Amino acid sequence: MLEDKNQQRTSLASLGEFGLIEHFTKNIKPKQPSTAKGIGDDAAVLDFKGKKTVVSTDMLVEGVHFDLSYMPLKHLGYKAVVVNISDICAMNATPTQITISIAVSNRFPLEALEELYEGMRLAAQVYDVDIIGGDTTSSQKGMIISITAIGQADEEEITYRNGAGNTDLLVVTGDVGAAYMGLQVLEREKEVFKVNPQNQPDLDAYTYLIERQLKPEARKDIKEILKGLEIKPTAMIDVSDGLSSEILHLCKQSGVGCNLYEEKIPVDPQLISSCEEFNIDITTVAINGGEDYELLFTVKIEDYDKLKHNPNFTVIGHMTQESEGMHLVTRANTKIPLKARGWNAMQEEE
Repeated sequence: MLEDKNQQRTSLASLGEFGLIEHFTKNIKPKQPSTAKGIGDDAAVLDFKGKKTVVSTDMLVEGVHFDLSYMPLKHLGYKAVVVNISDICAMNATPTQITISIAVSNRFPLEALEELYEGMRLAAQVYDVDIIGGDTTSSQKGMIISITAIGQADEEEITYRNGAGNTDLLVVTGDVGAAYMGLQVLEREKEVFKVNPQNQPDLDAYTYLIERQLKPEARKDIKEILKGLEIKPTAMIDVSDGLSSEILHLCKQSGVGCNLYEEKIPVDPQLISSCEEFNIDITTVAINGGEDYELLFTVKIEDYDKLKHNPNFTVIGHMTQESEGMHLVTRANTKIPLKARGWNAMQEEE
């Protein structure tokens, strides 16, 4: 796990649970005005003065959600925070606080957890959120991370999944599919390493893809951009489980259908070249690959002129009557039923 086998290893048992908590939280100082009481009591106290509070929790399990053979612990800590903040952003809200809970086996020394927490603290600093509590315990199954994110918004700002109308435009931020291909590159290099541990991978051609997998970013900026454009999304979700899965969620909860246009889906040039190298269909990756943490949302058709020239957004389709169903419109203008083939945490192993 740690490259230098001679590095100092401080046993977690030597600190104990409360000593460990004190070790990591001694320099944490709340910055958000809504944090009335943070770490150090039975519960945190928040004061939003009339604003609505949004809360989301996510869990990451070693061997299911991450592989420490190629995921640096600092990156893992950063990513663990970001994926939760993304859920707050998907409500068109502003993230303000997080709690952090971890379970670890005795194979992890204190120095390893310091790397993990350094990534978490960096993410909290970048996204201007306070760490206000959490829990630590032991595990017989490696590492488990659970983070709860809290945010705030005025009632009229909050955007749910169920507000899309049957003539609304479907919009996505950034590009999609890159994180999935970053994972494929890392998995391939892991297999090469197993065969030849002396091999040094050349990853220059995949820098963007790997960054999207190991160090994703939440789109906290989108709320203010939309506000500046005077656009209120009618429905919104983040792209964590794959574009097709998220579209189906919006359609189901809003009671509408959808036409997604293949030629409109935004992808990065590195994704195109790597798909050709791996002999994988680009569109399949773009609509089914998860962990992009971009925002997918719908807007009224009359808002098109407000966002059409903004580089943050791509209109990729439109909503329809529910009876028309949900389709991918190919470049050959053929309609194919849209199916969810993205990440499924409960999928049985083959």
